[in-house]
Parts: sequence; structure tokens; C-alpha cells
Amino acid sequence: MSIDFSTIPSPCFVLEERLLRQNLQLIRNVMDEAGCQIILALKGFSMFSAFPIVKEYLPGATASSLHEIKLINDYLGYKSHTYIPAYQDREFAEVLERSSHITFNSLSQWERFKGQVKAFNQANPERIISCGIRVNPQYSEVETDMYNPCVPGSRLGVTRTHLGEQLPEGMEGIHFHTLCENGSDVLERTLEALESRFGDLLHQAKWLNMGGGHLMTREGYDISKLVKLIKQLKEKYNLEVILEPGSAIAWRTGYLTSTVLDIMESQGIQVAILDTSFAAHMPDTLEMPYKPRILGAHYEPMEGMPTYRLGGMTCLAGDFMGDYSFEKPLEIGSQLVFDDMIHYTMVKTTTFNGVNLPSIGIWKTDDTFQLVKQYGYESFKDRLS
Repeated sequence: MSIDFSTIPSPCFVLEERLLRQNLQLIRNVMDEAGCQIILALKGFSMFSAFPIVKEYLPGATASSLHEIKLINDYLGYKSHTYIPAYQDREFAEVLERSSHITFNSLSQWERFKGQVKAFNQANPERIISCGIRVNPQYSEVETDMYNPCVPGSRLGVTRTHLGEQLPEGMEGIHFHTLCENGSDVLERTLEALESRFGDLLHQAKWLNMGGGHLMTREGYDISKLVKLIKQLKEKYNLEVILEPGSAIAWRTGYLTSTVLDIMESQGIQVAILDTSFAAHMPDTLEMPYKPRILGAHYEPMEGMPTYRLGGMTCLAGDFMGDYSFEKPLEIGSQLVFDDMIHYTMVKTTTFNGVNLPSIGIWKTDDTFQLVKQYGYESFKDRLS
């Protein structure tokens, strides 16, 4: 690794451009081989300073809010593939203006807005908006309920009992999203469930959006199976296939730097308090939950080695992470670097307790550091009134 972390402020999210390009090239190769569209999902990676790089490889992006749509329009120059669980009357006209595809979460939402879609398309025959419906195949292998859209009573997508033998007039697409950092073997089983419930409607559709969760940039992912599944779908149903991964784009492409502010003994446990926060800056570690890796540290406690429980700087009692061991004792001022902190991190940060947000930077391919953004009091104040 060529990054000189001593030259980078703390705390700071650091995207490594070389790694991002590696992921994007792999994804581009899959897209070309399978003959599908793979587009960026902003809910996982919204670092718009890196969008010029993304645009070199991917043909589109997907949004789940008007703000994300605007970011796509302004910094990628694309019309958005849009899915919002419930559209708002005051926003829908602008959603139409800024989107190329719109997926509806329910038939009632479609009935509410289909007249506006029809009127827009009639007035703009040069850029027809293609609409689809999100379906719930009632099959998912996601183990954490918070991330599982197929739990009983899920609000995400319609089950087959709500659809007749024909797609609603004006609908061209079917959308599902039931994976979360899964492999192509899980996709294969998911497609079996989808086809068993919606196969007849797939024959009527022009496109199938398979959502996100396809972690094709993870080591060991069976890419050949993914390509095979996509080709089979295209041939069997004569439709376009779209994927919109959130994690795969920025998977293992960067870091979060941090510094030890204090070390204290608490009932026989050595605790190191950092200038970052698990709750405010990397909430997925507590929501999923998962234990992040630290460069140069032992993931599990090692007997006889300096071991510390790492805590964040908020007053939330649960703002801490499990124990890590180090080759030598930590000191106040020691730098710790958390790995794989680009996807689903910046998009979820908060200023709880008034803690400052981490800076954002890019380690360029010429081994220079570009500081993109720093935050301060105004960033905290602007969220309040």
C-alpha cells in the first residue's frame, strides 16, 4: 500500500481511486459480457466528487429520493432510474422531469400518478418515461430483518396476489430488490422464486430491474454464474436486464482514519476513545451489526498482546466496538485506520451530539492526496433550527 496516512487529516474518509477503478472495470466487463445495464445506486455511494470516474464506466444511476435524483442530474448528467416507496404530490412533477425510468411500490401509487405520467409522455414523445412495478417474490436469504425486504408485512413491493394476469396498462417493467451483499448462487435461488410467481408477467415486460445486493466485486463471487443467469433471462423473456448494486461499486475502496484521544482502564478493560464515532460515522457497524477491520490490528483479541476496546466520542453508551489487539501498546495520538469504509458510510453519517463529520478525500492514482471536503459548525447547525 502506497498511502501515507500521516499526511491525511483525522477523522477522514479516504477513497482510493485505483481500487474504485478496479471495481468499476470489473463491473463494466460483466455488463459488456452479459449484455445488461449495471448502474450506480446512490443509496450506497453518493460521493459526487468521484462521479466523473464512475461515468467513465457506468451508463446510469438510480435514486430513492428527489435529492438523489438531483445529484445524479447535476453531477453525472443522467436522467435517473427512480424508485421511491411513496411519491409526494408536491415533488412528482419534478421527478418526472428528471427521470428516465420510474418504479412504483404499489398499485395505489400507480393509480394516483399514472395520469401525470401519461400526460408527460404525450407532451414529450422524444423522451418517454418507462414505468415499472416493484414486486415482492417472498423469498430472501438476508438474515438481518432490518435489511430484509421480504419479511412478513414488508412495505416494499407487491406480492403476486395483488396483480392480475396482465401487467397494468402503461407498465413496462418489473423490479425486485431482495439481496444484500449476496452471491450469484443466492440470486439463482431468488430468480427461481421470482419466476414461479411472476414468470407470466416477465414475458409481458420490456425490462427487469434486479435491484442491488449483487456483490460481484467481492473475492470469490461467481461472476460466470451471474453472466449466465442474465443471459438466460434475456433469452427466455426477451427483455432488458438492469442491476443497481450499492455495495459492489465502492466495496473495499477506502478507509476512515481516526486518532486515539484518550486511554482509560474500566473494570479491567483497556478502553481507547477515538476522534470518530461508530454510531454517528459508521452506523452500519451497530445496525447490521458487524465488526470493522483495522489496518495492522488483530481482528480478535490475542492473548498476551496489548488489547483495547474502541469507543467513539459521543455520549451514547453503546458507541463502542469490540476488542482488538495490537502489536504494540496504543498511545494518545496513535492513528487507527478502519478498512472498507466508503460504501454505506458517508451516506449515513450524522452529527449526533454535535460531533464533527469526518473530512472526505481521494488518494489519487499518482499517489497524491486530494482533500475534497471539510466540515465544521455550519454543517451541524444547518441540520437544526
